Amino acid sequence: MKDTKIQTLHPDADKINKLISLEKYEVIRSAILDILQKGPLSHTDLMEAIHQHIHGHFSGNAQWYGETVKLDLEARNVIQRSKAKPPLYSLVSIG
Repeated sequence: MKDTKIQTLHPDADKINKLISLEKYEVIRSAILDILQKGPLSHTDLMEAIHQHIHGHFSGNAQWYGETVKLDLEARNVIQRSKAKPPLYSLVSIG
């Protein structure tokens, strides 16, 4: 059976992000949303939290997929990157 793919987006409209497995996308997306519901995190802390969240039940490079899906969620306006130093990632407020 052929693996279903998703074309991920990039926050910079001039860049093309990766075509990845939809199944892996959904695992990482769910992890990021669960993690950021607890509050904003730096890039380093977010990547570490993703690794801890999926460790043991994800085949693939958690950091690579984490970065790819993080960029996609930024482009889709699901999460946002602050202008603080260091930048913090958080869920976009609705309303």
